[in-house]
Amino acid sequence: MGIKAKYTDLGLIRYMDAFSYQEKILSKIVSAKLGKSEPCPEEIIFCEHYHVYTLGKSGNQNNLLIDYIQLQARNAEFYHTNRGGDITYHGPGQIVGYPIIDLDARKMGVRKYVWSLEEAVIQTLIEYGIVADRLVGATGVWLDVGIPNRTRKINAIGVRVSRGVTMHGFAFNINTDLSYFQHINPCGFVDKGVTSLAVELGREINIAEVKAILLKKITKLLDIELI
Repeated sequence: MGIKAKYTDLGLIRYMDAFSYQEKILSKIVSAKLGKSEPCPEEIIFCEHYHVYTLGKSGNQNNLLIDYIQLQARNAEFYHTNRGGDITYHGPGQIVGYPIIDLDARKMGVRKYVWSLEEAVIQTLIEYGIVADRLVGATGVWLDVGIPNRTRKINAIGVRVSRGVTMHGFAFNINTDLSYFQHINPCGFVDKGVTSLAVELGREINIAEVKAILLKKITKLLDIELI
């Protein structure tokens, strides 16, 4: 039996609205963990965002290559946020996942947690006939690792852990408009590309189908029983 958790799909939602939702759940789980309130189930959140660039706490704002006026022209927002990692883009056609779970309850460190998120995406891609891997010195999921001028990212990861409880998570490019990545150095890299499942397979992807597969992989790897 796994640790019980809810699954919530927030649909297409503004970044800061999803951020507030995460913080509310995290606060409840931490409060219960400290014995200050009733138990609160963990939660796996999937969503898509309106166009937005987010910069992690250790990131370099110079990796955003456009100014405020250009952001407005592309109907995009920009936020500093408290996750790890550098700059990334979120937008429609991308599965953004925010697991709010207690690592202490699993005796799991942050490194193993990030590995598990990467593994869930890698296993999901296998279902579509795509071989993916990790890149030494970087988080996320990559294709053609080690092949010069071919290495490209399909999934970005940036997390935060507070009192052993996670927030933020991953962004998995499915039917994403990749032109938005031209305005940043994704995750701080200037020599790596980005891709999506649709680009790799040459067709529009049923994103609900990918979510279902991915959710199964995540729950198994993180020892979760959905309620």
